[in-house]
Amino acid sequence: QVQLVESGGGLVQAGGSLRLSCAASGSIFSINAMGWYRQAPGKQRELAATITSGGIANYADSVKGRFTISRDNAKNTVWLQMNSLKPEDTAVYYCNAPIRARGSYYYTDTWGQGTQVTVSS
Repeated sequence: QVQLVESGGGLVQAGGSLRLSCAASGSIFSINAMGWYRQAPGKQRELAATITSGGIANYADSVKGRFTISRDNAKNTVWLQMNSLKPEDTAVYYCNAPIRARGSYYYTDTWGQGTQVTVSS
């Protein structure tokens, strides 16, 4: 069974930094673009950043210039470095990736369990 496991969330003051990690595990054949989404209380889940297997990154306007997404294809891991954090960045952050398991012919859209990020003012 393939899964994504996030870590690195926590409580930080405004202006601080956090680094989120997401590792894919299981019998993996390949992974397409990996991404981070976030969901604040009472709001819809939204894209924060994505990165292709080739390393091309895309960011939401709200995080551009403050967040950096990176990945290691050999380790099936993606990170999100978050700097200059603001109270409005408070949310549950979810890792997402389409993953093709060994022996499968299709990709399954896979989500992690989420990690809480809280930024105090």
